[in-house]
Amino acid sequence: MGGGKMAAPLLLLLIVSSLLQIWASDPLFYESFDEPFEGRWIVSEKEDYTGLWEHSKSDGHEDYGLLVSEKARKYAIVKELDEPVIFKDGTVVLQFEVRLQNGLECGGAYLKYLRPQGAGWSPKGFNNESPYTIMFGPDKCGSTNKVHFIVQHKNPKTGKFVEHHLKYPPSVPSDKLSHVYTSILKPDNELRILVDGEEKKKTNFFSADDFEPALIPPKTIPDPDDKKPEDWDERAKIPDPDAVKPDDWDEDAPMEIEDEEAVKPEGWLDDEPEEVDDPEATKPEDWDEDEDGEWEAPKIDNPKCESAPGCGEWKRPLKRNPEYKGKWHAPLIDNPNYKGIWKPQEIDNPDYFELDKPDFEPIAAIGIEIWTMQDGILFDNILITGDEKVAESYRAETWKPKYEVEKEKQKAEDAAAESSDGLSGFQKKVFDVLYKIANVPFLEPYKIKIIDVIEKAEKQPNLTIGILVSVMVVVATVIFRVLFGRKKPQAPVAPTATDTRNSGAAESEAPGSHDDDEKEENDQDDASAPRARRSRRET
Repeated sequence: MGGGKMAAPLLLLLIVSSLLQIWASDPLFYESFDEPFEGRWIVSEKEDYTGLWEHSKSDGHEDYGLLVSEKARKYAIVKELDEPVIFKDGTVVLQFEVRLQNGLECGGAYLKYLRPQGAGWSPKGFNNESPYTIMFGPDKCGSTNKVHFIVQHKNPKTGKFVEHHLKYPPSVPSDKLSHVYTSILKPDNELRILVDGEEKKKTNFFSADDFEPALIPPKTIPDPDDKKPEDWDERAKIPDPDAVKPDDWDEDAPMEIEDEEAVKPEGWLDDEPEEVDDPEATKPEDWDEDEDGEWEAPKIDNPKCESAPGCGEWKRPLKRNPEYKGKWHAPLIDNPNYKGIWKPQEIDNPDYFELDKPDFEPIAAIGIEIWTMQDGILFDNILITGDEKVAESYRAETWKPKYEVEKEKQKAEDAAAESSDGLSGFQKKVFDVLYKIANVPFLEPYKIKIIDVIEKAEKQPNLTIGILVSVMVVVATVIFRVLFGRKKPQAPVAPTATDTRNSGAAESEAPGSHDDDEKEENDQDDASAPRARRSRRET
């Protein structure tokens, strides 16, 4: 009897546990677009959104999706959830598929996970002003090439929502295949971004290095009312007030003088011009002296000068003036009144708050609000779940088979192209490598330019090798600057007698502050060489 009484509660517990596991494995929301979307998804009636949504098959498949059907249009459509998705202590996984069937040069293909809207809001009024909790997905145009992850988080002190952007997000795949995008929000504040099931980004929501601005504001901020004192001296060095220009310092001495030791080369033809009339030139038959003026034969290099050291008036070359010193400057000394670079004092940040975990608003609806120059963007298999395994199973069942078919088809097309052009397969691999290079973190300042060059190269495949070399030169230049960024000091010029007399000033920065004069001097270094004859005049 006692055993039977204990067995009943145990059996009930097992049943409840099984039901909970089944419930946990069910998606919170799933849209396959197997059926027409009309009536379930509401198209915005705002006047800016004229793009036509279509229920269409993915190219080469029997699988349906939501299609962006027209170029250069704004699109907006929204689906309200039966029950809001609440961020509590569990995992939340956001996942969807996008296929850029005609590529993506300029446009978005992201989703907005809307928070509960204000009173009186209607899905037909959905637009870019409709507040959201998370915006996630591909966006590409000009310098932008990223898989966005943006959150709007409410500051509990101010009550205002602040938009926080994920720094250094993944790039958008450059092909026309189906891709699946997954963001996993963990209860320990971890965020993971997957593309095609492969982890591309992992961070913590409270990491100040990965979100701009950081979710948690700084504890202190510069005092906006603090002002720099009028007598605050930020100059580390000042001209020596006791320094005096030496009596023999001639500021008017020229930088260069004629070389008195130079001798005119033997055989120099003083009486021969450097250029003469072209003896083979003839006046055009249609030349009208009344309209065109007197005809003159074009000039050519004097052939007599080719075997001579030179023609025309000989002049001594210039050489550096040993007496040249340039403008005198007082040497710099440590500033006795130097107080450092002024900064306002730090005060407590009135907007600062502390949280154990982000306080995200619930997801009440899913919207697609984009502007794009390309058509053929197909959305499919939009999923929200609390279980990573469920998201993985959907990738395996809905995305993977399509992707494998598309990839094999792409390989066949590449192989066919390679048979007619042996470089095609090689080019594809080169472009894949170049896009990976563009995503290297230390190349972030140059990422825009590199991707722009790669995209231009994809349109002109015959330039692949040249583009590869160009990108590698950029990479090598960046590395060189990182390692050897500082300028090498110029080799010291042997001091003259007068330089020695001014040795005290020479040790400071000011007497050596002939930077402008020395630059001018360097520009004229070649002046001491014999003057080269002019190039042949064009006829």
